[in-house]
Amino acid sequence: MAVDAGKAAPAFSLEASNGKTLKLADLAGKWVVLYFYPKDDTPGCTREACSFRDNYKRLEALGAVVLGVSGDDLKSHDKFIHKYDLPFLLLSDPDHAVATKYGVWKEKNMYGRKVMGIERSTFLIDPEGRIVRVWRKVKVEGHVDEILDELRAANA
Repeated sequence: MAVDAGKAAPAFSLEASNGKTLKLADLAGKWVVLYFYPKDDTPGCTREACSFRDNYKRLEALGAVVLGVSGDDLKSHDKFIHKYDLPFLLLSDPDHAVATKYGVWKEKNMYGRKVMGIERSTFLIDPEGRIVRVWRKVKVEGHVDEILDELRAANA
């Protein structure tokens, strides 16, 4: 099943960096920026997380909740959050079940080897739980600005 704009966002329940279990249903009535990234504290993932951090107040002002998802465990997430002062929750998807549901657990080519990994992707989910916009194979530079533009347009 393709996860595309206009469709209901697949439900999930994952352990969050605050020590609680978070369900997508818990966020009904809010905009959700759900971003999947390969690994804590790696160069691209750090730039992406810091971009969300630096724009967090602007995203929040537009009614959005930011959630990062990777296969890393909560201990890794905790270190990542503290090292870069991230103000949003990171969710742990160790078996990649949610990444698979969202179609971002993919075969990748790493130095000529085929490996499975998360394709950097973001899903903008509206307050009714529908996907408004999907960004796949995200390029970090300018990405959060695109999300802000989409939220501004939706809130206009």
